[in-house]
Amino acid sequence: EVQLVESGGGSVQSGGSLRLSCVVSGYNFSGACMSWFRQAPGKEREGVATINGGGTAPNYADSVKGRFTISRNNAKNTLSLEMTNLQPEDTAMYYCAASGSYSGGPACRSTRGMHYWGKGTQVTVSS
Repeated sequence: EVQLVESGGGSVQSGGSLRLSCVVSGYNFSGACMSWFRQAPGKEREGVATINGGGTAPNYADSVKGRFTISRNNAKNTLSLEMTNLQPEDTAMYYCAASGSYSGGPACRSTRGMHYWGKGTQVTVSS
């Protein structure tokens, strides 16, 4: 059974930092792209950051560019998201996702390109 388990969420003040982690089990994801998505109440799930199978090509949503850093460790089956200068608009449930088909490219920035999902970790930023 494939499992993705996120951790590291929490409550911080504006300008603060958090590091999210995702541990994958039951799946060899070394060749697949992985992504972080987020969903705020009443809004659609949106892509935050994605990284290709080799970990050499990260890609970010404009809203987080320069503040968030995605990374992966294929040997440890982990995905991370370092978030700095957090703002209230970053408040959302954050989800780790892995593709079963794509190693990289635009599909990895879409929910439709992802096949495996974690249950999410909540990030709350207060002003």
